[in-house]
Amino acid sequence: MRTTRSRALFSRATQILPGGVDSPVRAFKAVGASPLFIRRASGACITDIDGNTYVDYVMSWGPLIHGHAPPGLVKALAAAARQGTSFGAPSPLEVELGERVRALMPSIERVRFVSSGTEATMSAVRVARAATGRDRILKFEGCYHGHADAFLVKAGSGALTLGTPTSPGVTKAASADTLVATYNDLESVRRAFDANRGQIAAVIVEPIAGNIGVVPPAEGFLRGLREICTAEGALLIFDEVISGFRASAGGAQGLTGVRPDLTCLGKIIGGGLPVGAYGGRADLMDLVSPAGPVYQAGTLSGNPLAMTAGLWCLNRLTPKLYASLSALGATLAAGLADAAREAGVALQVNAFGSLVTPFFTDRAVRDYASATSANADQYATFFRGMLKRGVYPPPSQFEAWFLSAAHTAADVDKTIAAARAVMKTVK
Repeated sequence: MRTTRSRALFSRATQILPGGVDSPVRAFKAVGASPLFIRRASGACITDIDGNTYVDYVMSWGPLIHGHAPPGLVKALAAAARQGTSFGAPSPLEVELGERVRALMPSIERVRFVSSGTEATMSAVRVARAATGRDRILKFEGCYHGHADAFLVKAGSGALTLGTPTSPGVTKAASADTLVATYNDLESVRRAFDANRGQIAAVIVEPIAGNIGVVPPAEGFLRGLREICTAEGALLIFDEVISGFRASAGGAQGLTGVRPDLTCLGKIIGGGLPVGAYGGRADLMDLVSPAGPVYQAGTLSGNPLAMTAGLWCLNRLTPKLYASLSALGATLAAGLADAAREAGVALQVNAFGSLVTPFFTDRAVRDYASATSANADQYATFFRGMLKRGVYPPPSQFEAWFLSAAHTAADVDKTIAAARAVMKTVK
């Protein structure tokens, strides 16, 4: 596999882009490699500028549930672009997508579209503080809610991958009102509330953790959070940027039956275009300007291209799609586990529907501490070996693998066969 052009372009990129990339984990720093520059993508595959093609499990970090560049979506976007790419004014598409989101997630009685998940989470927290008159928020170790200052405390995703869970440049004042509890541990949440009586505005949680790798909620964990928040007068915010419309058509909340006060969305509702959204109870969302005093605005919010892509994607979510994705996910997870077992390599594979993460550890992974016990050096060896065999996993131990409607049984079989060969090299 030759990557001469990618390496040359990366050298050039480092002279203009910080670290040579526009988002940290893309740099391949955590896996001891040089990033590939992608020229095109179709279905379940991506092709780099050197002409190498890979089965892709990054899938733009989750939004491409229907695969890369499905012809119907491309056609819809081309038609929308001919009508205008951004109006700076309301369009019918915003209303239509909002109604579709509400139909799939009834807890979202009102919704505001933004342009990123970070915008969605920071705005939801602002609403929670305004509604409760309290300042503090409670998050969980390893859960990543975007790069707003208040969230970069024991953060996951790229911050964890690069060993900077608390970022320089975040002031003590900005993080002073952020409390941290342990995912899947209700007692740690109760202790935080006991120590900060009447001060916590909201608990924000990934209902299915996806930024320390995939970590599903323990039985009763989410319901317990709902009960604690209700009893303490705090709001419960579900960050479903990853799980929304990927765990199910109704997100994690649709599967668990736990109703949050506010929900943050992204990824799939933009169909691969930049988008985010936050929404929830009508009385809370009516605090948002111009209906209320909580200010939030965005020049490209609700732009017609993102709204078109979101409608195209959400209108094609079917029970058959989720059943197929779940079956492929289970096959992939079992195949990776078998490959490691045959090679005598310690591996835990967490899976939830179309989300999979192989952790190189002999410990069950259920929280931040157990996730970070995984051997990142072994994953790096595994990653480089898979790449050489035409499989493109996430370039970090602490990220989810994403399947799509475009992935086939043959793609998964190829991946498992590659894993069998690579596991023999993992020490």
